[in-house]
Amino acid sequence: MNYVSIENIAKSFGERVLFKDISFGINEGQKVGFVAKNGTGKTSLLNIIAGGEEPDSGQVVYRKGLKVSFLSQEPDLDPNLTIEQTIFTGDNEILKAIDAYEKALQNPEDADVYQNAFERMDALQAWDFETQYKQILSKLKLDDLGRKVELLSGGQKKRLALANILLSKPDLLYLDEPTNHLDLEMIEWLEAYFAKEDFTLFMVTHDRYFLENVCNEIVELEDGTLYNYKGNYAYYLEKKELRIATFQTTTDKAKQLYKKELDWMRRQPKARTTKSKSRIEDFYEIKDRAHKRRNDHEVQLEINMERIGSKIMELHNISKSYGDLTILDKFEYVFKKGERIGIIGKNGTGKTTFLNILTSRDRPDTGKVIVGDTIKFGYYTQNGITIKPEQKVIDVIREFGEYIPLKKGRQISAQQLLERFLFDRKKQYDFVDKLSGGERKRLYLCTILIQNPNFLILDEPTNDLDIVTLNVLENFLLDFPGCLLVVSHDRYFMDKIVDHLFVFRGEGVIEDFPGNYTDYRVYENSREPAKPKLKVEKEKETVVAEKKSWKKENSPKLSYNEQKEYAKIEREIKKLEFQKKELEALFLTGTLEGDAINEASQKLQKILKDIETREERWLELADKMEG
Repeated sequence: MNYVSIENIAKSFGERVLFKDISFGINEGQKVGFVAKNGTGKTSLLNIIAGGEEPDSGQVVYRKGLKVSFLSQEPDLDPNLTIEQTIFTGDNEILKAIDAYEKALQNPEDADVYQNAFERMDALQAWDFETQYKQILSKLKLDDLGRKVELLSGGQKKRLALANILLSKPDLLYLDEPTNHLDLEMIEWLEAYFAKEDFTLFMVTHDRYFLENVCNEIVELEDGTLYNYKGNYAYYLEKKELRIATFQTTTDKAKQLYKKELDWMRRQPKARTTKSKSRIEDFYEIKDRAHKRRNDHEVQLEINMERIGSKIMELHNISKSYGDLTILDKFEYVFKKGERIGIIGKNGTGKTTFLNILTSRDRPDTGKVIVGDTIKFGYYTQNGITIKPEQKVIDVIREFGEYIPLKKGRQISAQQLLERFLFDRKKQYDFVDKLSGGERKRLYLCTILIQNPNFLILDEPTNDLDIVTLNVLENFLLDFPGCLLVVSHDRYFMDKIVDHLFVFRGEGVIEDFPGNYTDYRVYENSREPAKPKLKVEKEKETVVAEKKSWKKENSPKLSYNEQKEYAKIEREIKKLEFQKKELEALFLTGTLEGDAINEASQKLQKILKDIETREERWLELADKMEG
């Protein structure tokens, strides 16, 4: 069954043509992965077919009554709602069924209305909706249901939008980079969810394992032309290679025929017979085929590297905490030449803080970081490139000089270097804020590598990079003779380039695992599941709940003012605990520097002291109430 037909659509920005006369369809049950280089119109095409943008020509035709949802890079959510309220204000058939059922219960005399509402609840499996949405929010690490949207990070907002869409169960779901802002555990859960649920999908993603495990069709946009591959990512790679080989063979044959026909054209007789006119027309078709070229330009990462000495970096008894949140606990490690380490762990376990400590952007509470004299860091952060007003692409590179040193004493101009990173002369004079997300990341990567580092630290380098650039980056890193430390949720990327892993377990526990990510998953799956540990907060909540319950069942032994004070302290503790979590989360982002770190640390210490003071008084009143 056809869900949507895309018919002869085109899109241009000024003289720049992204694509024209694009036509294809999406059918029920298809899970389509859309692949293209950065800057070639992926997001524009996705926005057009999702209805968020108009094509210059052509049309998008939907099947009548089709329910469509779109997960964009920056979801539009009401900042004044809480997480739970956002779920209950979504465009969701289940919520409508629940509302109708509750209204039917208020009018029991109308048996037909009640029966219809009851059957609708059954059909949509709406009875356990609360369990469903809490499970999904929990999997996406959105456990604080009362937290307002305006207080969420960009990643949390996207995860909330994803949860909302999954719960609405659309017929057709468009996804723009769905794995960005998800940790590895969340990505694997989402893969399993899509395998289990009957969704029709059309997605843009750079996550190659996700494409492999979820999609049953790949659509590629290359040089303005669409190519369809009826299989997963591995099938796409195989068939694309065959297509390129066929194209090259056809072009070579056309070139040989072109030379022969060109010779005939030069010496043909003046008399024009019908036969010769036909041959002349054929000649121009052959000429077009012979001069067809594939735009196979790839990023070239031929950059010099500073000499690296015998002493790399040593970590001695490194500890770091924010309040009662432990990031590192007496961690020790001595880095060796040529090490390639991947860092994995759930969001919030301190991966970025660890990188900031290594590069002196943050300080450990105790312990020493000793860096060798020859070490030059190249630190690719999640924050990306800092855009200055009215700055052009070429200006970004010229800040490092007109000429950039390469290997073996050679040098290259800023313009030539940008061309190697796929920024043509025209693109070099575009404003940086006009670049796509992937193009900005590519430019940022360029600024890191031209500084000739010998110790590369990459924090989520694969976000927004297209698959072609990722393959080139991987090959460069495989040949990179320096040290490499990578935080990434791209399992394909990690498998290809790292030798062992630092596994951040949380609460200051870091394990050194000898192998890549797939090795780690095999090992983890073979272990017996660990028993869940009770959190201190949960224990405290249980005690508070018991106190409250007991208080309800027995007559209070507090005065009226003490009862008011008791209730007020509970509210204050809850508020302070929330502020504490906010500050701890801010530390984990790694965006604080210098005075801001000291100021936030002092604020956190004050909050902890206030909590302790109020808890002591709360316990006094609770004891009195018991007595």
